Amino acid sequence: MVTREEVFDRIKSTMNELFEVDPSTVTLDTKLIDDLGLDSIDAIDLAARLEEVTQKRLTEASLRKLRTVRDVVDLISGMLEEPRDPVGGLPQTPKGS
Repeated sequence: MVTREEVFDRIKSTMNELFEVDPSTVTLDTKLIDDLGLDSIDAIDLAARLEEVTQKRLTEASLRKLRTVRDVVDLISGMLEEPRDPVGGLPQTPKGS
């Protein structure tokens, strides 16, 4: 299982790769728009990378709630804790969805 610290480190690395943000300046309370200057195109790039990392689809509603790096870490940590299909390795879909 991936720890929150590992998720945070991966987010910092991703911010550096995508947006040339110095990882040492990123904290859990760093604001995506106000502190990092991300815009809507950057948000799409970040969402695509997060989907790549988690191998799960992000909902528009969950993306709209992201304000800080902590929000991103919480979202990804939660997604990585979701049960997976033991055969195919895919996230299990609750019945009735």
